This record gives sequence, C-alpha cells and structure tokens, in this order.
Amino acid sequence: MERLLGTGEFARRSRLSVKALRLYERQGLLRPAWVDGANGYRRYREDQLTGARLVALLRRLDMPLVEVARIVAAPGTERADLLAGYWTRVEERITVQRGLAAHLRVVLSGGEGLMDMYRVEQREVPERVVLTEQRHLLQPELEDWILTARERLAKAAEPHGGAAAPHYVKYHGEVNEDSNGPAEMCYPIDAASPPAEFASRVEPAHTEVYVRLRKAQVVYPQILSAFDAVARWTEENGRSITDAPREVYFADWATSGPDDEVCDVAFPVA
Repeated sequence: MERLLGTGEFARRSRLSVKALRLYERQGLLRPAWVDGANGYRRYREDQLTGARLVALLRRLDMPLVEVARIVAAPGTERADLLAGYWTRVEERITVQRGLAAHLRVVLSGGEGLMDMYRVEQREVPERVVLTEQRHLLQPELEDWILTARERLAKAAEPHGGAAAPHYVKYHGEVNEDSNGPAEMCYPIDAASPPAEFASRVEPAHTEVYVRLRKAQVVYPQILSAFDAVARWTEENGRSITDAPREVYFADWATSGPDDEVCDVAFPVA
C-alpha cells in the first residue's frame, strides 16, 4: 500500500504550517488524500508534496489565494505565464504606490522637496484648431471619460486628416471627489478654420511651462504634485498663468508601461 504522511510530517516536508494546511483544505486548494472519520486525522500522499511546496513558494510572493489556486490548477505549460502576468501587475502596483508615497511625503512636509521631484521646462505652442468635448464630472469618472472622449474626437477628426498634435485635457475648474470641473478634451486637427459640423475653436499660440510624467505619476492623487510644481515654478519665476492648466497626452496609453513617459502637465504663461 502507498505510504501516507501525517499532518505534522507533511507540514514539515512541504514547508507549510499545520494552520496553513487547514486553511488550504477549507479553500479547496490542498485537500488531504484521506481523513479518518472517527478522529479527524488527515493523511496526505507523498506525491502531493510537489503541489504543496509550490503553494508555499507562491505564498512567499504575498500572492492571494485565488491567484495561487489559479496557478496550481493550470496545466504546467501555462503556469509560468500566469506567474509572469501576476508579477507584472505587482510591479505596476508598487511603481504607482512609490509615486503616491513621494506625493504624500511632500504633502505631509508642507511642500518640502516638491521641486526636486520634477524638471520644469518651457516651449512655444502654435495656434491650432481643436475639436472639443466638455463635461462636468467628478474625479472617479475622469479616466473613462478621457478615453472615450478621445475616441469620439479621433473619429470626428478623420475627415480632417486625423490628429495634428497630441490631444490634451483642459481643466476649467478643479476635478476631484467633490468638484466637477468642467474638464474639456481638445483634439488638434490640421484645418484653416474650425469645422462647422462639430464643436471646435481656434486655440491661440502661447508659451507653456510643463513637467513630463511617467504613466505611474499620472495616477490620482499623486499627479496633483505635478500641478503644484508647475504652479510654484511659475510664481517663483515671476510668470503669470494665462489659461487653464492641462494634461497633454503624447503616447499610447494602452501599450505604455508604468515607467514610460506619457503625459505633460502644462500651464500657458506670459
């Protein structure tokens, strides 16, 4: 007969605690091969050690049990890809949290170190015709609206040759959990005058000061540090803000990683 291992020996050899074995049994992740109906003693097969050791290693990555179960149940050829996908999400989360921690340090220190986080630059922006869409909305709705508004304006721009420059979002008022802006999506096109068939206007030529952000830095609320940095630089350098601040998106958001540069926070100035 096949030798079965008691709970203590199985726990020692699998590098899992007895408490963990009980939890994983309740979760259906690692069931004993046999349970004595009279005294509740549990026995495991020796070939279950491989799966148990895999569970132990995955849990050392702080992997949630639902993710562990998905990998353990997957065919061997898929397990490495599932692990790689999980770890990519972990690294993206850590990158975002690192940015949030930097933002909070600045907030909690009363602004100390803010200007060390960003490099403020300046550029000239020519006059251009833009298609526009404006909405009053709160911050939780903002990201979805930016994505869908860009798609609508990109379609409207097709008869005019598509985008002539990166699209941007102007903030005519604060957008947060309590204030609803409005925000305005602007999509530059190559046209001599605003087309009549869609909301549009001419944006005048101006000077912008801006900071460039990686994708992880665009996440709310840490992006507010970038707005604060540009506003402080403007004040400290004797410049005046002449129009609403904006986020200028120059990269493909969907394919960009957390460390890729995707966006400028910009203020028109005189």
